[in-house]
Amino acid sequence: MTSLDKPTEETQQPEHDSRAATEAALGEAFGGIRGMIETVVPGLLFVAIYTVNRDLHISAIAALAVSLLMGVVRLIRKDTVKHAFSGVFGVAFGVVFAMMTGNAKDFYLPGMLYTLGLAVAYLLSTALGFPLIGVILGPLFKENLSWRTRNPGRKKAYAKASIAWGLILLAKCAILFPLYWWADTTELGWVLISLKIPPFLLAVWLTWVFLAKAPAPIDVFAEMEERERAEAERAEAEAAGTAAGDTGAGEPSAAPEPGQGGRHRRDG
Repeated sequence: MTSLDKPTEETQQPEHDSRAATEAALGEAFGGIRGMIETVVPGLLFVAIYTVNRDLHISAIAALAVSLLMGVVRLIRKDTVKHAFSGVFGVAFGVVFAMMTGNAKDFYLPGMLYTLGLAVAYLLSTALGFPLIGVILGPLFKENLSWRTRNPGRKKAYAKASIAWGLILLAKCAILFPLYWWADTTELGWVLISLKIPPFLLAVWLTWVFLAKAPAPIDVFAEMEERERAEAERAEAEAAGTAAGDTGAGEPSAAPEPGQGGRHRRDG
């Protein structure tokens, strides 16, 4: 391979930056490793305690307490709390629902219904031309919705990723809902816990693969800043031109050439 055939640092750097930006955006959108832990721990605690003592109240209170504790820790450390408190609300809904019905399996039902609704949203949004992954990640890439009309390759990648998310979540629901009806609480709980991370990681990995091959995002924020800068420079130039014109209008007329005044006197 000649030196011309070898990829240069200049060609490798944009690709590396693009992948790093994609990984950062996915981590921010879906919470990363810590977000996964905060998603799994409350349900794991619930099913572990319920497996031991079969007490719905103790299991539910423990799950809600640990979820709240993780949210408070994020507040104290001034971290992003959206993932922690989305988990708090999810656990709270499950606790309330299970307490109202008296059926421990109903602790999992709100989360299962949310998963089903999210799967439908991914597929339906793609069919309507607004892939949900693009709506979620667009602001993180500073492209907003510019990919819909200005970046067709990126729109296609978002569509593929959204379809992948929808199908993976539907497959998860196809396993869980029959278990909700036929299995007992502990069986459903352990299967649900085991299906928390692997499908999620598969969906995130596929999203990364699709976006890594897609065109770079259009930074609409940088474009707006550039337009504002250009407008400011144009306004300054116009103001400077106006000021120069005003100064020229106020200057005295040129003095007569030498000899003109003498000729007038001689003619007189």
